[in-house]
Amino acid sequence: MEQKKSYRTAFIFLTVLFFLWGFITVLVDSLIPRLREVFTLSYFQAGMVQFAFFGAYFLLSIPAGWLLSKIGYKKGIVLGLFTMAAGCLLFWPAASYRVFGIFMLGYFILAGGITILQVAANPYVTILGPASTASSRLNLSQAFNSLGTAIAPALGALFILSDKVMTKDEIAFMTEAEQLKYYASEAAAVQTPFLGIAIFIILIALVFLFVNLPKVTDTEASNDYGVVLKNRNLVMGAFGIFFYVGAEVAIGSYMVNYFLSLNLPDVIRETPFMRTLAEWILTSGVTTSTDMAVVGVFVTFYWTGAMIGRFIGSYLTKILNPAKVLMFFAACAIGLVLISDLTVGLVAMWSLIAVGLFNSIMFPTIFSLALDGLGDNKPQGSGVLCTMIVGGAIIPPAFGYLTDSFGFNLALILVMLCYGYIMFFGFKHKATEVTV
Repeated sequence: MEQKKSYRTAFIFLTVLFFLWGFITVLVDSLIPRLREVFTLSYFQAGMVQFAFFGAYFLLSIPAGWLLSKIGYKKGIVLGLFTMAAGCLLFWPAASYRVFGIFMLGYFILAGGITILQVAANPYVTILGPASTASSRLNLSQAFNSLGTAIAPALGALFILSDKVMTKDEIAFMTEAEQLKYYASEAAAVQTPFLGIAIFIILIALVFLFVNLPKVTDTEASNDYGVVLKNRNLVMGAFGIFFYVGAEVAIGSYMVNYFLSLNLPDVIRETPFMRTLAEWILTSGVTTSTDMAVVGVFVTFYWTGAMIGRFIGSYLTKILNPAKVLMFFAACAIGLVLISDLTVGLVAMWSLIAVGLFNSIMFPTIFSLALDGLGDNKPQGSGVLCTMIVGGAIIPPAFGYLTDSFGFNLALILVMLCYGYIMFFGFKHKATEVTV
């Protein structure tokens, strides 16, 4: 009974971490318009922010797995939190001195801290209880991660993007004193929120220093990644993570452009229900809003669907075989993308948005299934899996290239192939009946 209580307390604290890194990851997206003005960046330079994020996963996940096997999950979590705080604190001098390189370093360090948390927290959740409900627990924790990603854009708009971002032409008409004052206010818009976040993260880290978390792994476990990579189930799961993250990010990144290619702004304006729904979300009227804003508001439903699906998936993977649930959700995703590819108008739009609901359980379920049978080598396995999050930096450009060359209809086939592999992984896992 004491152990169950200990596991429950640990699970609650870990779920707070899932919320935290989901919130911060998306909040940084709100910085991009600010960064372009504070650092006078091109769109390409501003886009390098995301490259720094995925680069941290690619470079640091396996070293993080090695480190966790040496120091344990609890110390790894504390290290990850302090690393995140250090990254946030670097935003202060970066904004003050308007040096983009310092900001990129700070963001890379922040992403490195999140990487350590991912490598530590995901496998830790899977072993805080029976193996049969590991997918359910991870889906529930990831649901709160999605809650963080859903809340962050609103708070980012309120605290980071609340005042008008001036254009270069408008700034050029200012006096030197007015420019300095404007840039100081822009810097403060970046500094203040992230200083507050850094303080909050440090407080959470101090809590984890003193909270009693159960020891569930042997820190003397082998660090031979060759042994881990011989596990076929893990390798297949790693490619599942690669294709899942790539497909999810590709759809989210190009959804607005896809909707514009379908001439949906006019359809939305002319359809009473859609018009009302868009007006409810937009602060300005649909008629006066840009086409991009009119369709862009509906991307919210894609990410919200992922959050709702994880709460549902937490229950489904508890009462059903997680591999079967994964196969079903992947099949539904394929079907919805296909419907969108073969139709036009609102049917094409809502079918693609609905993919978010079925994306929901994929990451946590693939992750937990891939770790089956690894025992004390879970930190190394987690490092390999988190490294493959780099799919988010590879699949979207490939999708963009296909779109440029052949159009969205062919590019969407790439996404369907990604989900096809995930369905195949679920089938193979179910067939082999891997046990811990």
